[in-house]
Amino acid sequence: MTASLIGAPVTRVDGRAKVTGAATYTAEITLPGMRHAVIVGSEIAAGRVVSVDDSQAMGEPGVLAVLTHEDLPEVANQPVLVLSLAGTFAHGQSFFPMQDPIVHYAGQPVAIVIGETLDAATRGAELVQVTYAESPSLTTLDQGRDQAYIPERILAGLAPGQMGRGAVDAGLAQAEITVEGTFTFAANHHNPIEPSASVASWEGDQLTLWDATQGPTATQLTLAHLLGIPASRIRVITHFVGGSFGAKAMIWAHPTLAAMAARIVGRPVKLVLTREQMFSSCGLREDNEQTITLGAGADGRLTAIRHHKLSITSAYDDWAEPALGSSGEVYACDNFEAVYHLIKGNTMTPTFMRGPGETAGLAVLESAMDELAEKAGLDPIELRLRNHADVDPVSGRPWSSKGLKECYLRGAELFGWAGRDPRPGVRRDGDWLVGTGMATAVYPVYPVMNPQRARARFYADGTAVVQTAASDIGTGAATVLTQIAAEGLGLPLNRVRVEYGDTDLPFLTASVGSAGATAGGNAVHVAVSGLREQLIAQAVADEASPLHGADPAAVTVADGVMTGPNGAESYGQLLSRNYIPETEYLGTYHHAVDERYATHSFGAQFAEVAVDAALGVVRVRRMAGVFAPGRVLNERTARSQLMGGMLWGLSQALLEASHMDPRYGRWANASLGDYLLPVNADVPDVIVETVEVDDPVVNPLGIKGVGEIGMVGMAAAIANAVHHATGRRVRSFPITIESLL
Repeated sequence: MTASLIGAPVTRVDGRAKVTGAATYTAEITLPGMRHAVIVGSEIAAGRVVSVDDSQAMGEPGVLAVLTHEDLPEVANQPVLVLSLAGTFAHGQSFFPMQDPIVHYAGQPVAIVIGETLDAATRGAELVQVTYAESPSLTTLDQGRDQAYIPERILAGLAPGQMGRGAVDAGLAQAEITVEGTFTFAANHHNPIEPSASVASWEGDQLTLWDATQGPTATQLTLAHLLGIPASRIRVITHFVGGSFGAKAMIWAHPTLAAMAARIVGRPVKLVLTREQMFSSCGLREDNEQTITLGAGADGRLTAIRHHKLSITSAYDDWAEPALGSSGEVYACDNFEAVYHLIKGNTMTPTFMRGPGETAGLAVLESAMDELAEKAGLDPIELRLRNHADVDPVSGRPWSSKGLKECYLRGAELFGWAGRDPRPGVRRDGDWLVGTGMATAVYPVYPVMNPQRARARFYADGTAVVQTAASDIGTGAATVLTQIAAEGLGLPLNRVRVEYGDTDLPFLTASVGSAGATAGGNAVHVAVSGLREQLIAQAVADEASPLHGADPAAVTVADGVMTGPNGAESYGQLLSRNYIPETEYLGTYHHAVDERYATHSFGAQFAEVAVDAALGVVRVRRMAGVFAPGRVLNERTARSQLMGGMLWGLSQALLEASHMDPRYGRWANASLGDYLLPVNADVPDVIVETVEVDDPVVNPLGIKGVGEIGMVGMAAAIANAVHHATGRRVRSFPITIESLL
């Protein structure tokens, strides 16, 4: 058998194309006769469009059309919020713009300018004069506290608006130690380096759409739903995606608007969102307020957890990032209560952002756990070990695998946690106050909800092609699928090519929820395993083969050569002798959920910070993360994903914030010049390790995923380190200089 390729630190198969500029992203697609579209966004947050004066815009050279709600066709079906993980259409919100004059939020598309060039369309958009009848808007928590309600369900109906077990009041009454705090979180926007983009081209009744998306099939099915045409008449292509982090997980208005515009002008149309429009077009992580109460005995063992969240949603969807569930899943505690409170406001529907729910929820829980450890006189790791959940606290089922204790111990060893002085504010390095903190990381393993498919084809020349409609959003999906395919077929990597990112290929769901590798990896595994078995069966049945009559189970494959007890021959020799140029197998992966087990990924995060005693400036000096993410498919890309998540946790803790101006209902810092992100100078030494746990329950390959969990818990580890350095508990994220002075 070929030496194991799964897990090896293979370099990215698309790396050369990306660093040389050969990779073509959606915004770089150019078609003959192509025109450019630019969206005009609403300048008000609530009201209606009274009139659109396009006279100046149409007088601009190169402007071909100005489209408003009076020009666009009605959508065939009203959008319904559905998660892209479901493998169906995946509307980002239950609203489609430019169907009537009503304005629900600032930046909502109210017109589209079509130009011969991007410059002409941009200039035309600047000249469009829109008159509004403005209504009062609600865009902040303080404006709507008295209107808050408890939703029946959140997250497109998949999660309840409130949940619990036991008797929280009784648990708090028996507690000898209590911790209570209210935490606030600024809104965040995804800001991938590549803005969202679509290029639409009609040939008769056939639509081809190039789209920057996490799910080509999700885009295809969503456009079919909105346009009222069969999905078979829509082809979506997504070869390279310049990051997403959730912004391109759900399907927003711009792909359909591009298709509508292309049909109206009779030419291919490219629509690329501006950086400012990325703040009002692709959802966000909503600003929110969370209140938590912990009760514990004198020994630190939890007796009760109460966790509530207040946030703003759109006028038409009950969306809340599911931040509370993890508080009831991490630690053993009989009494738990979680309640979401929503305010209907003038915003687009919020959406997924990396580690949706857990990043904010664990920032609260783990900050409170650190405070509990201090009050109980316990080391933070010891407190967590005392409350370790040996089984799932929600269902009582055993974990399919865990590894959390190993993560704590290995992380402490790598970080040098032993001997830490627990007293806050006592360690100095010149003018800097130095502190360390840690936190738990957890993320659910989401099931893949429908059959996933891949096709494996072997050619008589000794090469193989594997096809599936996966999207590689920069995570290295194409690389790990190549590794899985090569190992499954018993071929060297350089003889396997993976084709992906095209709905003409076998169906695959969107790459979301850290489930992309589960869906694509297992579909490819089924396909290549089926093809290998098919070729072996053909050989043992072939009287001219040296493998004739052998037990198929006794045949091994290495470097494309099948070897049995009495001889060997290559795949290529078998096919050539029988005049077969190629053979293929279509694999279908059906995800079977084993209800006997609970499935999560776990990890432990550590951070050291230095805080300038006079200026309040925080610098992160060291970070360490140890994770148990199931089977690691590629050591190099997994480390990259986990480190990227950890650094985003740093950003969540100290930098990222979208600021709402309630006077106008608009984001005040909608640019990369004003929305703060970490740069190389902000990044410290980072240690990343994994504890591999064998988990045959989650799926045949034992994959749990690494895309999200690296971010979870890091903000709390940094906040806890800031407290250890300064003695000050900061309960607002990001932690600012002002909050420390």
